[in-house]
Amino acid sequence: MEELTHFNHAGKARMVDVTVKDETKREAVAEGRITMKPTTLALVKQGAMGKGDVLGVAQVGGIMGAKRTWDLIPMCHPLLLTGVNLEFTIEDAANAINIRAIVKTTGKTGVEMEALTAVSVAALTIYDMCKAVDKAMTIEYVRLRAKSGGKSGNFVRED
Repeated sequence: MEELTHFNHAGKARMVDVTVKDETKREAVAEGRITMKPTTLALVKQGAMGKGDVLGVAQVGGIMGAKRTWDLIPMCHPLLLTGVNLEFTIEDAANAINIRAIVKTTGKTGVEMEALTAVSVAALTIYDMCKAVDKAMTIEYVRLRAKSGGKSGNFVRED
């Protein structure tokens, strides 16, 4: 098992010192989904939700979430992101919107947390935009799909 790096010699939380690490190209892909009632999904698809373009606002929300991850997660470093993209696919059979975030940078630390935050904030934005008609929506399966770059190398989720 790898050593946990977010603790100092006394076992207290710390931000990892990345001063001497090399800058490398880094990319992370995260995904998740939000399920809802069929009538709610129909309103989203028709662009008929009272608050506006649900997926357009969720796109911006996810990007903003990725950019502000360091403000939300205590031990994350502020990063200069070079690219953030979100993709939404509607899965009618499951009454779900699948969310995929791709985050890129060239830096000393990875962007996994930024990708996961982008998916989470996009899903929360969809919830916020639709909650007036469906409070029973469920956000689920938020997970890292893949990452590349850095000392630990590449990771691809197998399921």
